[in-house]
Amino acid sequence: MEIRIEKTTTPKAKPDQSNLGFGKIFTDHMFVMDYEAGKGWHDARIIPYQNISLAPSAMVFHYGQEMFEGLKAYKGKDGQTRLFRPEMNAKRTNESNKRLCIPELPVEYFVEAVKAIVKIDEEWIPTQPGTSLYIRPFIIATDEFLGVAPSKTYKFIIILSPSGAYYASGLAPVGIWIEDEYVRAVRGGMGFAKTGGNYAASLIGQVKAHDDGYSQVLWLDGVERKYIEEVGAMNIFFKINGKIVTPMLNGSILPGITRNSVIHLCKKWGYEVEERKISVDELLEAQKNGSLEEVFGTGTAAVISPVGKLRYCDDVMIINGGEIGPVSQKIYDTVTGIQNGTVEDKFNWITYVK
Repeated sequence: MEIRIEKTTTPKAKPDQSNLGFGKIFTDHMFVMDYEAGKGWHDARIIPYQNISLAPSAMVFHYGQEMFEGLKAYKGKDGQTRLFRPEMNAKRTNESNKRLCIPELPVEYFVEAVKAIVKIDEEWIPTQPGTSLYIRPFIIATDEFLGVAPSKTYKFIIILSPSGAYYASGLAPVGIWIEDEYVRAVRGGMGFAKTGGNYAASLIGQVKAHDDGYSQVLWLDGVERKYIEEVGAMNIFFKINGKIVTPMLNGSILPGITRNSVIHLCKKWGYEVEERKISVDELLEAQKNGSLEEVFGTGTAAVISPVGKLRYCDDVMIINGGEIGPVSQKIYDTVTGIQNGTVEDKFNWITYVK
């Protein structure tokens, strides 16, 4: 893929690495590529970070035909820039695209584009512990048309954001609100796709949770309203009687890349891993009989987020005394170590940016 490069003439000052927050600061450049029916993906370019000009009738505004991804770049102590399993983000992009009737993007285009934009803004990668360069690829429908149909034109864009911890509390265990009124997704819908509509559907539960002092929402299935699905920004895992249990992928749960990595690691370490249905009643019973040993979320943004408290209706479950558990800590140390180069990558999960 040929990529045209236009560098900025007014580079921005680099931010204070001790006060990055998440998703608030953006680098000097962005990647853009266009799609047109009959022509395909074309005109790949890196340009200065800037606003996008779209007609008010652009279809993305009216029918939500868009998708996005999230991954990170890390600077190792050896000075090399690393990406964590970017080909899986590329493949998941196409799974989302199929569901949303967006043209598929060749996996090699996705990975090459990510590597190219990261290389251009490599100096923006923060180096303090717990920091990284967050990468946000997304595709939007751009046809000027108010009819309900797939667009014939699209833009694929990548922007970069130097970021600290996703949660201000860092690795401190968070409180999770199990939503008992609203649902996020159902099987046959878009729950497995990485698209904004899923996140818009989750906001009302998140507001409720925050108003009651909880960090995130854990969603139940949309049919029987009793089976655990996922947290708004994470997949969820439970350690019950020594086993690692996580909801099975059923069409309404995002197939997380960190989720996949955690399952692989736990099996490698000898844990029995179960991907299955797990009801909120089973969790309540496990908490009462003492077999619920750890709970943690997994995702690109937070990597691992230990859960210290779960609320469901009038029941509040305190997990592991509100402290991070040994499995959660080991997973966090291993995954982040592979990402920053301090732990050997035995699984070929790292792609180097050169």
